[in-house]
Amino acid sequence: MDIDWQFINSINPVCNKVCMEKSRKILLLSVLLFLSCLIPSCYSQIFSVSYEILDHAGGSIHYRLNVGVQQSLYDYYHEKSHTLNSNNDFAKFVTPYALKPIADKFWEIYIDDEDFANAVLMITHQIPYELTAPPKYPVETIVENKGDCDIFSYVAASIIKAGGLGVVLLYYESEAHMNIGVSLSHTPYDARGQVYYVTVEGIRYYMAETTGDDWQNGWRVGECPDELKHANVQIITLENSEQSTFGQVSASYKTLSSSAMSLTISPTYLIQGGAVAFSGQLSPNLPNETITFYIKVNNSPWIILGKVKTKSDGYFAYVWNANVTGICYIRASWSGNEDYAGTDSQIQMLTILSMFFVVLLGMTVILVCVGIVTFLISKQSRSAIQEPQPPEVPNA
Repeated sequence: MDIDWQFINSINPVCNKVCMEKSRKILLLSVLLFLSCLIPSCYSQIFSVSYEILDHAGGSIHYRLNVGVQQSLYDYYHEKSHTLNSNNDFAKFVTPYALKPIADKFWEIYIDDEDFANAVLMITHQIPYELTAPPKYPVETIVENKGDCDIFSYVAASIIKAGGLGVVLLYYESEAHMNIGVSLSHTPYDARGQVYYVTVEGIRYYMAETTGDDWQNGWRVGECPDELKHANVQIITLENSEQSTFGQVSASYKTLSSSAMSLTISPTYLIQGGAVAFSGQLSPNLPNETITFYIKVNNSPWIILGKVKTKSDGYFAYVWNANVTGICYIRASWSGNEDYAGTDSQIQMLTILSMFFVVLLGMTVILVCVGIVTFLISKQSRSAIQEPQPPEVPNA
């Protein structure tokens, strides 16, 4: 078979051009994917979920509780440590302050602590059951809308503790199960059958089973599943639970209106130890509202930087003395209220240079400049030496 080498040679440049173009596209895509791993998403949203509750266990009056979670609050808990070093670490997943708005809305309806606790169980009984690992914080569970016994127990314990009631976690290692115990002002009235409880320092904590998919007729405070009636239980108190944080969910019996917030930072480049100013505007223009600032330094988890109150027109300002170095990402967040869902600002980027780096960079620039000047002088000297002299003219 004869090969048409002339034809092959004619198409080689075309093939090379196509291959180079594809290579450029692949390289560009790889760079973009790499950068997307380094830069956090600027996209922010509000997660909304609704729960049905009754006026009391077995009651007929329905309420719909609307709960909103801003993206920043979810990211904050999602990036926290989820490691369990011992059973006592279960308590760290109980976050009362973050869910306090839910507890506050419950107390607008209930005057009896048993009704309050049963309403909390109505919420966990509406979350779909799914085996989940590792453990999740309650804010994650609300957003992801799934979990198992321990995760439901963290949600219930957080709301109950935020409501001012005593609560403990009950862990049944042999059964691989967890529920909670609740301290009440009286023996449960609505329990169907024998009432079960544990005692801690003379205080009764009535069992409350957080799993189940029948929120209207499910487990009530004081009732105990058959398989747990004779099981050994470890009582985990909540001294190690989260004591405080700046972010909260929003909760209301009304449909929550949307809100928005801007954020500006100045300067965007500075040396470590310098001051950077944050300012922004909350809409609606509400006074005395708490604005929380979150920061991510390089690729570390989001942490809470500080908080400030809005002025009379919703404007806010905050000054931070930068004590870190690297690429920082800043966002502002508002938790919302009973009328408005919370909101986040766009993520702003801040570059903070260390003094050592600045000095090193300055010395490098100086050395480069000295080297260039030395090279130019040396080159000029060599040119002068090598420049040919005109021939001498002999005397007549």
